[in-house]
Amino acid sequence: LDRLMEYFGDAKARRPDSLPMQQIIAFAIFSTRRQDEITRIKWSDYEDGRVMVRDLKHPGDKAGNDVWCQLPPEACAIIESMPKREERIFPYIADSVSTTFTRACRILGIADLHFHDLRHEGCSRLFELGWTIPQAMTVSGHRAWASLQRYSHLRQTGDKFAGWKWSQP
Repeated sequence: LDRLMEYFGDAKARRPDSLPMQQIIAFAIFSTRRQDEITRIKWSDYEDGRVMVRDLKHPGDKAGNDVWCQLPPEACAIIESMPKREERIFPYIADSVSTTFTRACRILGIADLHFHDLRHEGCSRLFELGWTIPQAMTVSGHRAWASLQRYSHLRQTGDKFAGWKWSQP
């Protein structure tokens, strides 16, 4: 992650109009959001440490599945650092985020890392921090433990992102 973040920091310095991938990646981890969910969030969907995730992915309810999801403080800080120039907080095309991420991994020689893995990392982090299943579900938007369980891979306890230089915008 650090190599990716450094790469995207250098890219942003060279091309200020490029995607803010450092913020998008950090937000994906801390919010546990998918890339298409991130790029759909509007400023009007954000309030008091939570965000309305519109059309949250669900096997049975594809459209109209709007769910309020809690946001950890790190995710709120990232949102609050974003400029309010458009209706959406991250006004980018989801496929562009994916392509940019995949291209960077290829350039850096990082094999088998996908943007969706950031969601896994974020969900696992919540459990490593000692969050209960119901608490983690308020962030991830999962309705059932069976669905969330595949995202929870405990490797340690505590916050491995504490002091991570990319945590603060």
